[in-house]
Amino acid sequence: MVWNRTGLLALGLLTSIAMAQGAAAQPQSQPLPYQLVKTIPLGPGERWDYATFDSNQNRIYVAHGDHVTAVDAGSGTVIGQIGPLPGGTHGIAVSLKDGTGLTDDGEAGMAAAFDLNSFKIVKQIATAKDADGIIYDPASRHVFVINGDSGSVTVIDPKSDTAIANIAVGAGLEAGDVDGRGKLFVDGAEMHDIVVIDTAANKVVAHYPMPGCERPHGIAIDPVARRVFATCINKVMVVVDADTGRNVATLPIGTGSDGAAFDAKRKLALSSNGEGTLSVIREIDADHYVALPGVITQRSARTIAIDPATGRLYLPAADIARIDPAATPGARPHVTWVPGSLRLLVLEPAS
Repeated sequence: MVWNRTGLLALGLLTSIAMAQGAAAQPQSQPLPYQLVKTIPLGPGERWDYATFDSNQNRIYVAHGDHVTAVDAGSGTVIGQIGPLPGGTHGIAVSLKDGTGLTDDGEAGMAAAFDLNSFKIVKQIATAKDADGIIYDPASRHVFVINGDSGSVTVIDPKSDTAIANIAVGAGLEAGDVDGRGKLFVDGAEMHDIVVIDTAANKVVAHYPMPGCERPHGIAIDPVARRVFATCINKVMVVVDADTGRNVATLPIGTGSDGAAFDAKRKLALSSNGEGTLSVIREIDADHYVALPGVITQRSARTIAIDPATGRLYLPAADIARIDPAATPGARPHVTWVPGSLRLLVLEPAS
């Protein structure tokens, strides 16, 4: 069974508070690669998932509670809300050419198309149970909805807002990313691999095993060096050759990673960790990597979006009221959030 984000976060918080506090107390021998420069309140709805940066309109979209909040990146102000979607929102993708954005209702197993100007939902499109990550592919100009527990991917044409294909994978999935050349790479959370999908043919063309990775959650791509970065719950980032599946490197990261990003200008692979840290990995070249000093963020800041032009990072996080132990052996601890505390952390790169 795929470990869901609430369980992942609770595990990270319970096991890593002391480590994060210790890291905060340690003097840094060199300047930190990122600094917190702003926080943006997002309002109620403390169950959150993906954040997505839209370069075309300079916006950040954050899925939380039963809706998506749209934020103007320039002013740092909330400019709209998309919803409600009672089953909970997860992913967000934008097709500016078609004037449409898409989010989802994971419980209902459907995607919701919304107008980028009015933020009103204009159509609901059937996907599958646990509709989760959503990715726009510029090569095919289609949107791919990753149905996590269902082990499938729904393909949507944003021109008509209709589902045009269903890609059966057969095992639990997590996040995905595209290379801009017609390939979609998806974390195979259940099989601990990378699933490669041809976005023109809408079919699985390869599985890349990652023996050193347990349940990958975050994923990012360097399309120039042809490298995929997968973050795993056993506190490692695995670097994979996008064309051959070769496992190139394994780097240490923090606990509770649920998001990854790649800064193409600075050649940095990033992991946002629920323990309250940002792991920073420098790409020396396609086959060599080094871990830089970690950055303290905030406990719960486990997902991430990046502005590729500036390298600015956006991480949703909320204050924790308490963590209750699991009611039964093997069950997940329960996290209670401080109402109205969800906010977007804005981190500026040092150079």
